[in-house]
Amino acid sequence: MSRTVLVTGGNRGIGLEIARTMADAGDKVAVTYRTGEPPADFFGVRCDVNDADDAQRALAEVVQQFGPVQVLVANAGVTKDALAPLMAEEDFRSVLETNLVSAFRFSRLVAPEMIRSRWGRIVFMSSVMGFLGSPGQVNYASSKAGLLGLTRSLAWELGSRNITVNMVTPGLIETDMIKGVKEKRRDALIAQTALRRTGTPAEVAEVVRFLTGNAASFVTGASIPVGGGLAMGQ
Repeated sequence: MSRTVLVTGGNRGIGLEIARTMADAGDKVAVTYRTGEPPADFFGVRCDVNDADDAQRALAEVVQQFGPVQVLVANAGVTKDALAPLMAEEDFRSVLETNLVSAFRFSRLVAPEMIRSRWGRIVFMSSVMGFLGSPGQVNYASSKAGLLGLTRSLAWELGSRNITVNMVTPGLIETDMIKGVKEKRRDALIAQTALRRTGTPAEVAEVVRFLTGNAASFVTGASIPVGGGLAMGQ
């Protein structure tokens, strides 16, 4: 059965690979993007996920194209790094808005139709840094840690309607986002990773595909690490 899948921030990195993986499985995939060009293989909707009206408009376009969203992957995320004493409050707020508030925003928008149809899958994309903490990333780490509370609370609220809500927690993954990580910090993180390497977007995307499929129909409120053993036990 082909489902309607929406991936926020799906025009590059992990989001793009998730979109590809879901499309390969036969789903109808739409992605939001704020800058750059939309992926040629998917229905792209330019959207500022921090704008509530724009988010609602984007969702309406997806619904008009494919029908109600049955699977949401809230992947949109940004970094604005600085040591806490030097970080502008606006940069703290804006990262939380993109990484955490927009995830709530889109889940709130798609939930009513999922409730009516008594089926849905929601996946939030977190980060191991939300549990480890990271120098210069108090905003990013806080936003990613906050997704755990959102995941578990929504899992309780929506579970009786056969809607699962889970979180994927990638470690050090080869994307543009980690290119800004200093080599010393990168090497230190790899040394703390049991598999002693970085991961790939495809390895993350396969876990998302599993969580949205029938095989994971009894999995909800879970935080699934995809970090090669980085931060085990956190």
